[in-house]
Amino acid sequence: MRALSQSPTDPAFVQDPYPFYHRARAAGELFWWEDYGQVACAGYATVKRLLKDRRFGREMPTDLAPPVPARLQPFYNVEAHSMLELDPPRHTRLRGLVLRAFTSATVEAQRPALEALCARLIEAFPSGPFDLIDAFCKPLPVITIATLLGVDTARAPDLLAWSNAMVGMYQAGRTRAMEDSAIAATRAFTAFLAEEITRRRASPSDDLISQLIAAETEGERLTAAELTSTVILLLNAGHEATVHSLGNGVKLICEQGLEAHASSPEEAPLLSEEVLRFAPPLHIFERIAREDVEVCGHAFKRGDRLSCLLAAANRDPEAYPNPDSFNPARRGPSNMSFGAGLHFCVGAPLARLELQVALPALFTSCPRLALAAPPRFAPVYHFHGLEKLLVTA
Repeated sequence: MRALSQSPTDPAFVQDPYPFYHRARAAGELFWWEDYGQVACAGYATVKRLLKDRRFGREMPTDLAPPVPARLQPFYNVEAHSMLELDPPRHTRLRGLVLRAFTSATVEAQRPALEALCARLIEAFPSGPFDLIDAFCKPLPVITIATLLGVDTARAPDLLAWSNAMVGMYQAGRTRAMEDSAIAATRAFTAFLAEEITRRRASPSDDLISQLIAAETEGERLTAAELTSTVILLLNAGHEATVHSLGNGVKLICEQGLEAHASSPEEAPLLSEEVLRFAPPLHIFERIAREDVEVCGHAFKRGDRLSCLLAAANRDPEAYPNPDSFNPARRGPSNMSFGAGLHFCVGAPLARLELQVALPALFTSCPRLALAAPPRFAPVYHFHGLEKLLVTA
């Protein structure tokens, strides 16, 4: 196995990680990422196969898990009940209960509200250059998921702040200050949801929190801790990735003069998939060997970590001809941006709907939308989104 070195905090890499991803794919099915000290895979076929391999999961075996520092315990108490971090049978039970409430019909029913929200946000755009991330990309998904959950949308700034702080725990090179912010956000978020859940138990309504409370499979329901973790997961994942996808998509469309394509609702599904393939918001999904297993000629020991490079798989020429070309009419295999297998993103239908509604709404209402300054990606990894997106409408 070849060893490759690439610091995930190197500014040049953060702005454009794809040259390294091409090198990584050329190294073979697996390579050793020295900076992470673990095995990684970058090819489309290998990433897809290993995401679906049940011999790998998300939970570190209890006897191999390092102790959690007491000061970080509140964050990991929430993570302990998050289906994103669990394997069967707990993952199966939690995902089944969530899917009973978070159905395709529930998602599609958000379309009229999404269209109306887009119109309101666009109507409020200032006349001069402004940051589209703050004016459109951030509020749209957080208000949408808050509305779906039945949370007061006036609390959207709090939800954004808490989510951004908690997501910092997953970033390369996180600092003590980032950890402290994440813990404070976890405490505030948990306290807020405790009040929301208590209110819904006393007086259920037609919202996702009430439906999650009522969801039942074979006599089992979500516990209070599971319910809190699930709502936090839906709120965090339900907006963080879409903020980046919207910003990345608008950047690409403006840079390549594709405004006419973007204004067409009929072309939106293919365009949205190409945005997700070409500039995904999440670049790595980590797996953990559940047993001693040999894969691609490498012997994994139980507890060994494996990084599946989703963004690298999306640029594999074996899967996508001319992968570094942005083609809004591209057809091909499903991209890896939402993962695959047991942990395929439960919120993928909502994320897709948001892109398919928001992009045509934006470019139909603002046909002369243009970049007012060269965009730069935020200095974080393994998320990939813009610091700001200055535009004129």
